[in-house]
Amino acid sequence: MAAHEIDYQIFGEEMQYVEIELDPQEGVIAESGNFMMMDDGIKMETIFGDGSEKNKGFLGSILGAGKRILTGESLFMTAFYNDLSGKRKVSFASPYPGKILALDLTEYRGKFICQKDAFLCAAKGVSIGIEFSKRLGRGLFGGEGFIMQKLEGDGMAFVHAGGTMAKKVLQSGETLRVDTGCIVGFSQDIDYDVEFVGGIKNTIFGGEGLFFAKLRGPGVVYIQSLPFSRLAGRVLAAAPKGGGKDKGEGSILGGLGDLLDGDNRF
Repeated sequence: MAAHEIDYQIFGEEMQYVEIELDPQEGVIAESGNFMMMDDGIKMETIFGDGSEKNKGFLGSILGAGKRILTGESLFMTAFYNDLSGKRKVSFASPYPGKILALDLTEYRGKFICQKDAFLCAAKGVSIGIEFSKRLGRGLFGGEGFIMQKLEGDGMAFVHAGGTMAKKVLQSGETLRVDTGCIVGFSQDIDYDVEFVGGIKNTIFGGEGLFFAKLRGPGVVYIQSLPFSRLAGRVLAAAPKGGGKDKGEGSILGGLGDLLDGDNRF
């Protein structure tokens, strides 16, 4: 196998973490900020790109790292190796409430496509790149769903879904329409495009955005009920205004309370 063969266990319900068991000289790669804890004897190393065979060598590392810049990620990833004899464990946590999805890439013919911020960690040797869109509609209107990551290889990879996760198995020609931010990922045979909602009332008053993703089978699609962008938007909208003083919170006055208290000045 090109990728290291790792064992794992997922703990928790709504705030999950995955515990990776490493044999001697086995390794796992992760985005910065996902690390939770590790046993003594685990060695951490910052690597350029993802360290996979696909991006091997200086030029390959440069290209791999460059692709990560396009997705808004760092040039570097962190690798965790077991340098001792005997098994050692390292754990990675979900960044916000939701579920961790374990993917055996051999079951997806060596490739799985996911949202750019869904990747959590993977066995050393798995390649993390970007899935370039060949359709104008995706590029212009895709929004959150425009830049997709692709996970390639023959090892285990772990992605995170916000809220509750749904798995949809689409038959050939079967179509599913989804909010672009609610896509976690899908198998490589899924045909993916972005469509205009249509209808002037929907456009002006619908409140759901002008575009949605259209996914056509055959293949498997994973959907999340709470994308991080939606969660962040609600938190930002509910954040106290005027230096943290929100005396109208929880009352029927709402923001009017600040106005009456003199927090808003004209």
